[in-house]
Amino acid sequence: SSGINAEYGVYKFIFFDLLYSSKAPHSYSHSTNNTIMSLKRAATAVWKGALLKGSGTISGTSKVLSSGLPYSVPTRFENAPGTNPEELIAAAHAGCFSMALSAELGKSNLTPDQIQTKATLEIKKDDKGWSTTGIHLDVLAKVPGTDQATFEKIAQSAKEGCPVSRLLNTKITMDAKLEK
Repeated sequence: SSGINAEYGVYKFIFFDLLYSSKAPHSYSHSTNNTIMSLKRAATAVWKGALLKGSGTISGTSKVLSSGLPYSVPTRFENAPGTNPEELIAAAHAGCFSMALSAELGKSNLTPDQIQTKATLEIKKDDKGWSTTGIHLDVLAKVPGTDQATFEKIAQSAKEGCPVSRLLNTKITMDAKLEK
């Protein structure tokens, strides 16, 4: 088992080395002993105008966000076309968790056929203003060779170790179901 985990670490390190070369539009560094790795991601928001009538764009260094996604009060609170910060946080959490779960499954020599994660972020307004009150992860995965109890234990570990989960200062709940 430790040999497989060491091999997984080597492949992961090689993957990151290939993916994050010096030509990449973001920062990547690692130490020679593979113990320290740092990634930096950047996004930019540009807002124009007063809150209720203004609008903005969100862009990043990736080609996906390079054109700038529109956002505004109607996209945030009225479901108008466009995106909003909460949707982007939920998307980041769903994607990060799915990758973390795949990694945790790999540590147990399990390979998922598919992991589908829906992250639902809730915000509420109180006397102090708007706050994120929680995120719920609905996870459905097809993983040959495991059972529901083992899958739930691995999913819980992934939730606790997911970098976005660790970033968020909110209650995170989860339903993890193994598809047969």
